[in-house]
Amino acid sequence: MVIRTASTQDDLRRLNRARLLRRLHEGGSARRSDLVAFSGLNRSTVGVLVSELADAGLVTEAAGLPGQVGRPSLRVAPVRNSAVVIAFDLKVERTIVALVGLGGGEIWRREQRHKRGDYTPEQAVRHVMSLIKQSLRRAPEGAAWVGVGIGVPGVVDHADGLVRLAPNLGWSDVPLGALLRAALESEYGFVPHLSVSNDADLGALAEHVRGQGAVKRNLIYLSGEVGIGGGIIIDGRPMLGAGGFGGEVGHMVVNPVGTECRCGARGCWETEIGLDALVRAAGITDPEAGVADVLAAASAGSRTARGAIDKAGEWLGVGLANLVNLFNPEVIVLGGHLRLLYPLVSSTVLRQVHHALPAAREQARVEVPALKADSTLLGAAEAAFEGLLADPMAVIADSVHATAS
Repeated sequence: MVIRTASTQDDLRRLNRARLLRRLHEGGSARRSDLVAFSGLNRSTVGVLVSELADAGLVTEAAGLPGQVGRPSLRVAPVRNSAVVIAFDLKVERTIVALVGLGGGEIWRREQRHKRGDYTPEQAVRHVMSLIKQSLRRAPEGAAWVGVGIGVPGVVDHADGLVRLAPNLGWSDVPLGALLRAALESEYGFVPHLSVSNDADLGALAEHVRGQGAVKRNLIYLSGEVGIGGGIIIDGRPMLGAGGFGGEVGHMVVNPVGTECRCGARGCWETEIGLDALVRAAGITDPEAGVADVLAAASAGSRTARGAIDKAGEWLGVGLANLVNLFNPEVIVLGGHLRLLYPLVSSTVLRQVHHALPAAREQARVEVPALKADSTLLGAAEAAFEGLLADPMAVIADSVHATAS
């Protein structure tokens, strides 16, 4: 016989409370009866847990819709302005920041450009801290500031936020997490839940929770910017690898006689389908050019640009066929510049994907992000909320008001 101690009962109560808040944060409002069915708990227990969340200001309860058989079940909803996080998508040439409320709703955002190759870690920290201050000024009065999430285009140690390698930023072994913790402690005397993660892993998280993979358990997200990253969800859980460095599919060698990559290898996938490779193959020399310029040139009749697009489509399909065979995904989501490229090359891509093994190929579909260009940004927000969702009462008790700055 197992005798539950008070500590065990407290832990169980905390876990159940966290499960309910996560369900409301990710899935939106629900009837109490829905929460009973979701959790497997009895009605009275759910009522007590919801009341505790309501007392903390995290959820509200209102009468259900009239016209139902019997007494309408109370409807429970997350309170967007009760808790906020600050999310960053740190790209090679720009930084996007968003203030996001509980439930995933965006409250405020801003985008700032910076020069490629001239963005040191120290500059990045100063930039992030400045944008945090700007975000907090826009926060709802009384909101609890519970997290900061940052997506980085590189190999990141999730445990401590060490950026092992971000070749397109020119960073190597940058302790970004430690630098930000020190800066936050110095500025605010407080460090909310801080997450520094690979941009593609965050894109996969967001599309899994709120996008193309919301009802799927096996998903691959490709972040297509200057380089190519991959975030992989297997059986509903992130596949990070032994050190958290899994998913670097942009450095999968697809063309051994191809171009030398920034990582030092030759013929990496990103040297064939990355943004720089696409612009270069299109014959465009402007260092500020992007995928829109390539698409415009092709639309204007440039055979070189059209050929570059077609070639990228071929290599994109080759790489996707490999991923289908390796991971047996239900959906592959093409982010970054790939989401703009895909509509022009979808038939080419799918022809190449058809070379994957039939059993895996028949289960996979290729899509553009439901969250458009914001998958990584919203994934950073989800990661920043993780502390609150794991232990709502403790985090709310220890948090500071977002407007306290």
